[in-house]
Amino acid sequence: MKWFQSVVQLSPKARGFHLITSELSSALGELSEIKVGLLHLFIQHTSASLTINENADPDVQRDLEMAMSHVAPEGLPYTHTMEGSDDMPAHVKASLLGSSLTIPIHEGRLMLGTWQGIYLCEHRNHGGSRRVVATFYGA
Repeated sequence: MKWFQSVVQLSPKARGFHLITSELSSALGELSEIKVGLLHLFIQHTSASLTINENADPDVQRDLEMAMSHVAPEGLPYTHTMEGSDDMPAHVKASLLGSSLTIPIHEGRLMLGTWQGIYLCEHRNHGGSRRVVATFYGA
């Protein structure tokens, strides 16, 4: 059994849902050494999240952002407002979507479905760069 861990620094992205599957796979070259295993991804931020969803139609990205902004809109009477009007809605969205994913590995590849991709969900208007801890193990 082999264990690997690294921190992937993602470039700053605008508010929205951004496919990062290729960026993560490229940064994790050791994946090729795993025949059967698991990849665990954890984002070290409270105003961004990770999710898996359709990777083919860019309308999905826009619709996800629209829906999440409807669920947790700016302008509600939030108490936590010191970091801007987009901060508390970002915390709500991050709590709903989650901070981690676990993905099976087979023959050095992520076992995502045909139409699945890994998304960085940036919930702030200007969130800055984001760190994702990638821990994987297998044989």
